[in-house]
Amino acid sequence: MKPIDRREFLLRSGTAAAVAASACGGGSGGPARARRPNVVLIMADDLGYECLGCYGGTSYKTPRLDELARTGIRFDHAYSQPLCTPTRLQLMTGQYNFRNWQAFGVLPPDETTFGHMMRAAGYKTCIAGKWQLYSYNPPDFEPEWRGKGMRAEDAGFDEYFLWHAEHTEDKGSRYADPKILDNGEYLQDTAGKYGPDLYAQRINDFIGRCKDEPFFVYYPMALTHGPFNPTPRSEAWARGDRFESNAAKHFGGMVEYMDEVVGRIVDRLDELGLRENTLVLFFSDNGTPRGVRSKMGDRIVDGGKGLPTDAGTHVPLIANWPGAVEPAVSGDLVDSTDFIPTLAELCAMTPPRERIMDGVSFAPQLRGERGAPREWVLAHHDPRPGWSKEAYTKLDRWARDRRYKLYREGELFDIAEDVLEQRPIPPGSGGAQAEAAREKLRRVLERMI
Repeated sequence: MKPIDRREFLLRSGTAAAVAASACGGGSGGPARARRPNVVLIMADDLGYECLGCYGGTSYKTPRLDELARTGIRFDHAYSQPLCTPTRLQLMTGQYNFRNWQAFGVLPPDETTFGHMMRAAGYKTCIAGKWQLYSYNPPDFEPEWRGKGMRAEDAGFDEYFLWHAEHTEDKGSRYADPKILDNGEYLQDTAGKYGPDLYAQRINDFIGRCKDEPFFVYYPMALTHGPFNPTPRSEAWARGDRFESNAAKHFGGMVEYMDEVVGRIVDRLDELGLRENTLVLFFSDNGTPRGVRSKMGDRIVDGGKGLPTDAGTHVPLIANWPGAVEPAVSGDLVDSTDFIPTLAELCAMTPPRERIMDGVSFAPQLRGERGAPREWVLAHHDPRPGWSKEAYTKLDRWARDRRYKLYREGELFDIAEDVLEQRPIPPGSGGAQAEAAREKLRRVLERMI
């Protein structure tokens, strides 16, 4: 496939509003349908790896995701940024934040997303769930960022069904009685309904209409982000206390409902006979919220959202594709820039020419091959400017491999022995392996400036 630049992507892709009415209206997809998988990419909101049973979590029941991990690939070293927008920007553009970051809750309007890329590659595209990439700030805080970012209709998706698509103060509820923008029009009949039910329902409807054509679904979930409200499975919901917010009472139920919703989408793929031609990917944008305590057997894990430690950045990654992906557990490093190169390899998708792609494809691992796994992952974390981000007073930048982690200020940690990063290793005192890692990661940080 000949590479094309962003202008060509936009010319070929059009706008979501122009094509939504006819999306998936016909066509068999031709020979490419048999060669390329459908893709359903699900990203949980505020979910560390310790919450899932397949990673050793024992606090919550997650049978559907555990089954996807058992019959697919579970990646044990997947990492995100510590907060949501930084990860979302990397995931959707394939670049580290120092290349295209502007402000929190802002996706630069001239960016090319994987929505544009997949649509240009011939896929029908749908996004449902949480947007939060346009006009994040309220009117009285850093007003220069009001009305900035990318609107959902310009992001490369034939159909969109989104919470928090407009200004921060207009976002409404993501859970009970949700406020959802449906292809340019707000839903009017959401009273008594639960947002995650509606997001999954729209995705399943799209899949049904697009079953004869290659499709790409991106589901940035609302769950399990606060407010920690009851789910329809809880007694509080039944008695009408649907906006009660209490992490101790409701976070576990939110995790389990998230698992249930994922299962509904998988069931729809099974029902339509699409599972063997659909790659399901499950990831998370950052670690579990602070104040939430989860168990991994006898070990207590405190949530670390916003922190650069594993508690804020170590997240689940599950890939499931029956008949194509053999069950395995991978120790290879993966971060959120790696999804676009992986989709490019599997889906005949081509990123724009003259664009730096920071990610490394993990498609070979999905095929059971060694590939060229990463030797390190990088994080450039500075969520400013942005409402409620004043507490972040400095840029954090670090590089890590599976064991060691080096900050740009020079502190090295052995994460395998010091997961909370309480004992920095002074230069020359960690032994040959630590010093080799220090030098390797130092060169990475110097190169990525």
